[in-house]
Amino acid sequence: MSAAARPTPLNFRIGARTLMAVQRDMVRVPLGLDEAREGRLPVLPPLPRDAHGYVVTSLPEDRLEAMVYASGRMIGFVRQKYTRYYADLTGGFDAYMANLSGNARQGVRRKAKKIAQVSGGELDIRSYRTPAELEAFHDIARRIALRTYQEKLMGEGLPAGPDFIRDMMARGAADAVRAWLLWIAGEPAAYLYCPAQGDTLIYEYVGHDPAFNDLSPGAVLQVEAFRDLFEEGKYTRFDFTEGDGQHKRQYSTGGVPCVDLLLLRPSLTNRVTTAALGGFNRTVAGGKALIEAAGLEKLSKKLRRG
Repeated sequence: MSAAARPTPLNFRIGARTLMAVQRDMVRVPLGLDEAREGRLPVLPPLPRDAHGYVVTSLPEDRLEAMVYASGRMIGFVRQKYTRYYADLTGGFDAYMANLSGNARQGVRRKAKKIAQVSGGELDIRSYRTPAELEAFHDIARRIALRTYQEKLMGEGLPAGPDFIRDMMARGAADAVRAWLLWIAGEPAAYLYCPAQGDTLIYEYVGHDPAFNDLSPGAVLQVEAFRDLFEEGKYTRFDFTEGDGQHKRQYSTGGVPCVDLLLLRPSLTNRVTTAALGGFNRTVAGGKALIEAAGLEKLSKKLRRG
């Protein structure tokens, strides 16, 4: 049975600005953390007749050529590069904190102390795992999600649809999900929702009320959730999933260099499109390098002038 293809834009982008996009219908083939760490190649499902190709996500960077070869020599195009970060949950919370940078440790402790002071002297963090608890969690977290940038800009806050709620309840009944809320001065401020995949917990939905931006509630909630997980001892890893970000870098203990790889049918149109996009990206990168070099040269001249 063929997998479903979804519209996927090939963006001609400068910074955050997209100048134009070419749409392709692609089948998404995601790799899990274990597959990425072990360098396993995914099995590509049959491609629907009207699909242009595959998007293979979290492919280990050093398996790029092998994946193109395994596809039958489809056109390979790297959409983005990033590190897939994760945290080891087996060594104890104190050892985990000791592994963080000094700045990260001091920063989160300072933030936690500030939130506790605002909240009457204690952090108010509540965990949720049973169906009844998750029902209460969802009602509160969804109200936070409506105010987050994830929801307003990308529509990626905690979902409200019946399919998600059914899945959440089923996971709660199977003890395969963990969720947390951070309250500040009696108000719900941040949420974290993490389904489980075997002994790995997945960083799936997170958000905080922008009214509390100055207090960095997300960072404090992340570390306190880790405290709970180390104490529980059920999970061995926390998967920060695809994509980069300062938060992931700061609170991870390891990572796998990965790419999101487009595998396109070897048609003339696809060859022309990927060649044009590749040339455009190289030109943008070259221009950025020149700008940065010019800036460094100006700084060097200023320093020499004293």
